[in-house]
Amino acid sequence: MEQPGSSRGSMDTKLKSDIAESAVTTELLKRSFRVLRPVGDRLSYDLGIDLEGKLVRIQVKRAWYNKRARYYTVDARRTKTNRRRMLRQCYKASDFDFAIIYIADLNVFYVMPQSVFSSYESTIAFVETDKRQRKPKSAEYKERWDLLSDGLICR
Repeated sequence: MEQPGSSRGSMDTKLKSDIAESAVTTELLKRSFRVLRPVGDRLSYDLGIDLEGKLVRIQVKRAWYNKRARYYTVDARRTKTNRRRMLRQCYKASDFDFAIIYIADLNVFYVMPQSVFSSYESTIAFVETDKRQRKPKSAEYKERWDLLSDGLICR
């Protein structure tokens, strides 16, 4: 039986999500945001921040590396699984205000408004190399922490 903390084996999806949420929480705290953590996972968002008394809801996603395509990617849909199948649904505008995508290998964050995140129908590409001539649309959201505070003005 494998012991907790053992380096053998690979991490499951839930553990990777927990690590991403912790990384995003830590980064938000470093940037002086007041972070709220819901109890359980029944809400449509993972974290909240209190901006001048207003709740800003954050959906956290962890990107993975697509070796064949040579870029990081994340699914822009909600994924629910049960023993028989995996269900994917598009997020609604009322589910969250911002998505923060974490690339663990590089300790890089992308901050996207919900409308931008949900405009992708399935996956979002994050190119982290300078060898590509044209960057994808997602590049403009790299480390855009300022959008969280600006989002208060736009509501």
